Amino acid sequence: MVSHGQNALVNALLEDLARCGEDIAVLLTQNIPDPVPFAAGALPRPAEIIVNAHPKGFGANHNAAFAHASSPFFCVANPDLRLGADPFPVLVESLAEERVGAVGPLVRNPAGAIEDSARRFPTAATLARKLFADKRQPDYPSDRGPVEVDWIAGMFMLFRSDTYRAIGGFDEAYFLYYEDVDLCRRLRAAGKSIRYDPRAEVTHDARRASRRDPRLALHHLKSILRFLRRA
Repeated sequence: MVSHGQNALVNALLEDLARCGEDIAVLLTQNIPDPVPFAAGALPRPAEIIVNAHPKGFGANHNAAFAHASSPFFCVANPDLRLGADPFPVLVESLAEERVGAVGPLVRNPAGAIEDSARRFPTAATLARKLFADKRQPDYPSDRGPVEVDWIAGMFMLFRSDTYRAIGGFDEAYFLYYEDVDLCRRLRAAGKSIRYDPRAEVTHDARRASRRDPRLALHHLKSILRFLRRA
């Protein structure tokens, strides 16, 4: 997990992770100073904490954390998630198939509605249509068990560590946004599939910061254009 002034959110998620068993090793990155300390003492195993001297982008932070990882699986998780139940056994089961490169769970918002965390690759046309859509609908069904998808959102992604290493992790040229889309596209190009597994669920209290912060909106636009140029 990477905290960008979100240690309080991380601490709530750590409470959930503490109930997920002793096999989970937690890597915490504090990207900017935060007066709230990490509360990792309740975890079955000590967390490894990385404190950045200077802020890094999303992909760079997770790649740096991966360099400290020694487990067979690597999970990217946002601080604004909550786990009502342990999602990992089901997701690890999905990754037992060698062809599956990454897997993500069903994601609900705090009101219980299903978010569009599994999507088709964007094009200029589909992005333009979204500007006029009243409500974004999921691209894939959530009532038919595990399905193969184009990409899964970076709020929660699970990989086998050897797969993440072989693909080179996230492309750090994306400072924020679309790192997840790009990574899934590269995995698919390497012959791997991307799986959405609704048998596991998490709750996501989305910040949607790019809709309020012009600087983040600019990062979002730059990442969209970078992805479309490489498509």
